[in-house]
Amino acid sequence: MIGAQRKITSSHLQRLAVVYLRQSTPAQVRLNVRSTERQYAIAEEAARLGWEAERIVVVDGDLGVSGRDTHARESYKQLVARVCLGEVGAIFGLEVSRLARNNADLLRLLEFCALTDTLVLDTDGIYDLQDFNDRLLLGLKAQMSEAELHIMAGRLQGAKRAAAERGEVRFGLPVGFVYDEEGQTVIDPDQEVQAAIADVFAAFVETGSAYGVLGAFTGRRFPKRAWGGAWAGELRWGVLSHSRVVRILQNPCYAGAYVFGRCRSRRVVRPDGTITTATVELPRSEWPVLIRDHHSGYISWEAYLLNEQRLACNHTRQGQRPPREGSALCQGIVRCGCCGHSMSVQYRAKGAHYDCSVSRINHVQTPGCRSVKAAGVDTLVARRLLAALAPQEIAVALAAAEEVSERHARSDRALALRVERARYDAARAERAFHACEPENRLVARSLETRWEEKLRELADAEAELAEQTAPVPEPSREQLEKLARDVPALWAADSTSEKDRKRLLRAVIADVTITSQPEGRDVRVGIRWRSGAAEQHTIQRPPSINDITRTPPETVELITRLAPGRTNTEIADQLNARGLHTGKGLPFNDHAVRHIRRAHSIPTTPLIHHDGGLTVNQAAERLAVSPGVIYDWISHNKLAAHRDRANRPRIPFDPDTELECRERIANSSHIPQTKITATRGAI
Repeated sequence: MIGAQRKITSSHLQRLAVVYLRQSTPAQVRLNVRSTERQYAIAEEAARLGWEAERIVVVDGDLGVSGRDTHARESYKQLVARVCLGEVGAIFGLEVSRLARNNADLLRLLEFCALTDTLVLDTDGIYDLQDFNDRLLLGLKAQMSEAELHIMAGRLQGAKRAAAERGEVRFGLPVGFVYDEEGQTVIDPDQEVQAAIADVFAAFVETGSAYGVLGAFTGRRFPKRAWGGAWAGELRWGVLSHSRVVRILQNPCYAGAYVFGRCRSRRVVRPDGTITTATVELPRSEWPVLIRDHHSGYISWEAYLLNEQRLACNHTRQGQRPPREGSALCQGIVRCGCCGHSMSVQYRAKGAHYDCSVSRINHVQTPGCRSVKAAGVDTLVARRLLAALAPQEIAVALAAAEEVSERHARSDRALALRVERARYDAARAERAFHACEPENRLVARSLETRWEEKLRELADAEAELAEQTAPVPEPSREQLEKLARDVPALWAADSTSEKDRKRLLRAVIADVTITSQPEGRDVRVGIRWRSGAAEQHTIQRPPSINDITRTPPETVELITRLAPGRTNTEIADQLNARGLHTGKGLPFNDHAVRHIRRAHSIPTTPLIHHDGGLTVNQAAERLAVSPGVIYDWISHNKLAAHRDRANRPRIPFDPDTELECRERIANSSHIPQTKITATRGAI
């Protein structure tokens, strides 16, 4: 190191000499042993330049850690902190670029070294960052190091890209594919694996959703190819998950396409300022390499695009509204005609309702944003749909029958393959048991247990196959043709699911708009067809429960005429004698008449004023009960009363009335008997 003694001063020697070691990956640490030894040997160079042994610090915590950023390099962070505190006199390294592959981080560290008079030493010399020439030289070396990385990465990626364009870059294949002896991608020869993968795509075509595929695979196992570790490349069987279904449907390899560059690593800045690398999936238009018909697939490229489109239509977080299983026919395509927002479906005890809940959440609700019962709207839309579908196509029913037959055939084939595999496993376990020496009972017992387990699995599989393949009566072709000629019967059939009705509806109708008036029961329903035509209809809201149970106006008018000079009980008797009933269909009584009078402000007939009898408080004190008990008896006609001149109730309290009241108190379970007994004793 030329000119070392002229740049190293006593101030530098009194501080620490930090030897920083770094290699990018654990593989480099394990394989490039000589490079590690060279870096450790730099400590001897620091001692030769004058630093005492106790002032030489070797920092090797970042061995095997990439220098692309400082997020995972704790030793580098400690080095920067010590430099900023002025504890470091010199930083030793094999190359300056090893301090940080990121040019920004390296220049920041060099700036701190210039502020704290810290030297930087490598195999090329000693650099004093307070000297302009040294600072310029290190800046050029940092730029050259970054350019070197860029050129190396470009060459490596270019060669990989060229091999990918020829379809020669090999990577882990999804389950259902394997590499043959020549390195070509072929379908897995295991027929059970083939059947499982094919059934995933068939179930998605049938159900239209990934969760529907899970329902079709209930009780069935699904293959999985293990990668890494001791089980690398082996086939495992487990339960199919929703994420695996989506990955299978989105993987173009199953359509016979070779794709390179579906995902890309991008550096992102988190809110706390740290820089991390995230893997993002690119859209199909940005795939670098796409070779169609590269190998045999399970589906065609057109089917893959259709599956991709259907998955996108099921993505509710992106505003999509796929058909659901609920009874609301217009779910997902109904909009509010007042605010323009999509209306949600709410299932209540009284049936489904279309509700403009989005407008309430966003505080943009208009007077016309109201909840509408779905039954009336759905009836109108279904009637218009069935009218538009006539004459119907016979192929609809025949295609449905073929789909059912194919579904049963796929299920039977999967069970048959499972039985075949179970029979093979049982035979293999039997051969292993017979090949074992009889004297070796420790091994023989284990093999016998395994054989019995495989036999039980075979018996279960055969029983399930026998139950599945049992003869089931199916409709004839003539019956299907007859049913196909009657679309309303197909629509109303119990075998037609709500989701199928909604799919048929959306194939013809684009959307339905509901406009409700703030007052009145009229609701305008607008239907926009896929052809671009539109039509308007008006329906009536169903009467509410209050309207149904409300007393007829004729009865209210009759009560108004009978009110003068009559009590509520007398009016009730008159109404019952005429065969009239309340809004709920019950006979009239005192309580019903009183409620109608209060609701319609019908005046009551004043009682005859005289001052005879006891007041309510006097009667309550005499009977040792609360005044509320007396008021309750009066309101239920258990105790006669009249009003005095001050309009206060007076109770004629003769001995017979008092005896009747005391008997009622004695038989009551709501009044404490101890208080009654004490009062009687006082009397």
